[in-house]
Amino acid sequence: MASHTREEVVNSMPRTGFFGHPKGLFTLMVTEFWERFSYYGMKAILVYYLYYSVKDGGFGLPDALAMQIVSIYGALIYMSGVIGGWLADRFIGTRKSILFGAVLIMIGHILLSLPNNFTLLLAALLFIILGTGLLKPNISTNVGELYHKNDPKVDSAFTLFVMSINLGAFISPLFVGWLQENVGFHAGFMVAAIGMFFGLVVYILRAKPTLGLSGLDIPNPVTPEEKKKTMTTVGIIIAVVAIYFIATAAMGTLSLKSFMNLVSIVGIILPFFYFITMLLSKKATSDEKARVIAYIPLFFAAVAFWSIQEQGSTVLATFADKNTQLNLHTLTNGAIDFKIPAAWFQSLNPLFIVTLAPLFAWMWVKLGRFNPPTVVKFSIALFLAAFSYLVMVYPLTHGGHLMNPIWLVLSYLLVTMAELCISPVGLSTTTKLAPQAFTSQMMSIWFLANTVAQIVNAKLVDYYDSVEKYQYFNNIGLVTLGLGVILLLVSPFMKKFMRGIH
Repeated sequence: MASHTREEVVNSMPRTGFFGHPKGLFTLMVTEFWERFSYYGMKAILVYYLYYSVKDGGFGLPDALAMQIVSIYGALIYMSGVIGGWLADRFIGTRKSILFGAVLIMIGHILLSLPNNFTLLLAALLFIILGTGLLKPNISTNVGELYHKNDPKVDSAFTLFVMSINLGAFISPLFVGWLQENVGFHAGFMVAAIGMFFGLVVYILRAKPTLGLSGLDIPNPVTPEEKKKTMTTVGIIIAVVAIYFIATAAMGTLSLKSFMNLVSIVGIILPFFYFITMLLSKKATSDEKARVIAYIPLFFAAVAFWSIQEQGSTVLATFADKNTQLNLHTLTNGAIDFKIPAAWFQSLNPLFIVTLAPLFAWMWVKLGRFNPPTVVKFSIALFLAAFSYLVMVYPLTHGGHLMNPIWLVLSYLLVTMAELCISPVGLSTTTKLAPQAFTSQMMSIWFLANTVAQIVNAKLVDYYDSVEKYQYFNNIGLVTLGLGVILLLVSPFMKKFMRGIH
């Protein structure tokens, strides 16, 4: 049981300061800005670091393996959020989770900024995975804890918070990408480490005076009876993982590939475990179970969308580096002498999110009774994601070896428009369709859609490596388009299962 009431928590902190919001909001926004700055800055150059030759400062891995590692890294980031949320809810609370997470992330980026070997690189990524799992889900929770449940300022607070996320994601690839291009990879990683250090310092100095009692309580602490069972379960899981590594090492089958296969299996099993648990549970009513069934096609649609969206840091990042004309001297007939850092394209998604989000929010309201239902918005998202790849086919079949970057900009624009159709709607629909006893688990499933998408991407990069580029974009685009059509066709049946939820 929590030791403080919501009233006590809310009254324990300064209520005015940042645009009429509690001062604690600014603390969390700055911390999140620097965390996202470090995360997206590092991710913008990670695939290049893996496949660039040793003489160019990288590890010289094959392109496909480099993209697979980045995809599996992304999958583990989202899987770790499930564990981080559980640890905060049951053992340490959100404030300690944020603090420990920030420290681990900073250590990971420091390790990346040092000249290192491949083993140290994997250790650095592990620190970032664990740290992000602790910080990312819990800092959002802490924002909600600053307000009364019916406070009208909550939506505004999360809007400002999301703006801080996208601002960090927009700025960091510009800095880190330029440094990687002009100084070296380790300079780029060091900037990411410094960013997380700033976030950590702000959090340590401002948490106590501005956040009051928020995040200090443990919402659902384990009882003494549960503690033994929980420790036993965790112990068994650790033992099974250890046995797996020892056995595969002894048989000579332990490799990066086998580890990625293990992650893939676990990542795919997890969401289905959650679905089966809810559908078999006595705590869920028949109506709630029907809504869970209706949610399953939306889950697969989300996987298809996130698969294309997350390829921005693998397939499209590699394409920007190797198949796009980045020399403005050539593009402008000598008027501008500048080479665009390939990592700069990673700033397009957050830039378009910030500029287009208010327009989409206005549009949904303006449509009124013509505002499309959830399933139609998911279908529109799949159509836009499909077109973000299909638009690449024409320039690849009617141009030279290097494509004009404007086509890549258009691709990022279309997939961002798709994200604005599916991401906020998906979050809202997840809460609406969730059985009352499984609200957190349902939200975990939503985030696990991204995990499964990254696992799919780890397999797709082999296909990208084996066919002509225009074939890849054409075929993936057409498959996604087909999934959007199928979703529209089954929408009347899904509506029945949604039992009044639209």
